[in-house]
Amino acid sequence: MKKAFPIIFLTIMIAVMYLPIMMLVVYSFTDAPNIGPIHSFSMQNYVTLFTKDELKSMIFGTIVLALVSALLATIFGTLGAIGAFYSKKGAASFIGSMNQVPVVNADVVTGFSICILLIVTFNISKESYIPLVVGHTVLSAPFVYLSVVPKLKQMDNSLYEAALDLGAKPAFALRKVVLPQIMPGVVSGFALAITLSLDDYFIASYTKPATFDTISTYVVNATKGSQTEIKTALWALSTVIFAIVILVVVAMNLTGKGDVNRRRREEA
Repeated sequence: MKKAFPIIFLTIMIAVMYLPIMMLVVYSFTDAPNIGPIHSFSMQNYVTLFTKDELKSMIFGTIVLALVSALLATIFGTLGAIGAFYSKKGAASFIGSMNQVPVVNADVVTGFSICILLIVTFNISKESYIPLVVGHTVLSAPFVYLSVVPKLKQMDNSLYEAALDLGAKPAFALRKVVLPQIMPGVVSGFALAITLSLDDYFIASYTKPATFDTISTYVVNATKGSQTEIKTALWALSTVIFAIVILVVVAMNLTGKGDVNRRRREEA
């Protein structure tokens, strides 16, 4: 029983997490207008997804927003993590504590704050996309910080000090010694930032231009409407996103295992 209980518990947890997604995947390949009886299977939802201009424009805009905000968040989060790591203990502890605030803070509060600061106080137009990009960067940067800090603690800091002793400038040593060692954390933070941007609804709803929709805001608006064709096409979109996430996770795990095996061979 002691051996069986963890297996049963793990199976139940996996089923709770993935069974709803699997149902969505199945329905994306049907002609059912709603979740209910399945009469026949069809690829029409995917045809609509990749041929309807409205959906293609929304997906393209969301991806561009995610990439831009993730890039900015990765730069700021990585620099913040490096700065905190090489700061004095008190300063590093303060920076780490302040970084936790946006992580545990509700997205709706962040969205309101960005809206009041940029749009109301500084009178920056929502049509400029600046509030939206800033909001997603603020959302993601603390998580990049949390992804990079463990890699900084794991790296061999003596290599950086040796580079300085040999005459390298701090910027050069940072680029050639520190960054290669923490790159897995940087890449993980970048991937997480993209995911957070794609998933966000509250910040986007308060800061986006009126004519622009992300996947999240589009899905919420579509579910309130009566266009069945759009609703069912979103099942296909959810399936595509899930498949891409699975492929990325598998690729990252395989790459990580390859790096570990390579280091072991080098040490041997």
